[in-house]
Amino acid sequence: MYLLFEIFAINYRPVLINGNLEASYPSSTTLLVLCVMPTMLMQCKERMKNQRIRKVVTVVTVLFMLFMVAGRLISGVHWFTDIIGGVLLSCSLVLLYHAVRELLVFLCPKEGEMIETSR
Repeated sequence: MYLLFEIFAINYRPVLINGNLEASYPSSTTLLVLCVMPTMLMQCKERMKNQRIRKVVTVVTVLFMLFMVAGRLISGVHWFTDIIGGVLLSCSLVLLYHAVRELLVFLCPKEGEMIETSR
């Protein structure tokens, strides 16, 4: 899908890159950061047993996400709409990841657990 936005440019960066116009919608950095970090937090929540470390990891990760997204806007390499597009696309991908993950947990329970079925 992202390649489609590279081929059919909707918006161009507010600055020239090496003297050329470059497609900027959606912000790929925003898209990647907001896809990878929330899915990492989902895995940390499940796998990390120490509450204190998990809270520190969560706070640091959220601050990192905010820093990266704000940095793209403040640096002037993206329009606000590019950032919003990256946020919306990443939210949909994270929700898809979460739904598939929950479906797999439902269909494939952990070893030793029994699924009750009506006979």
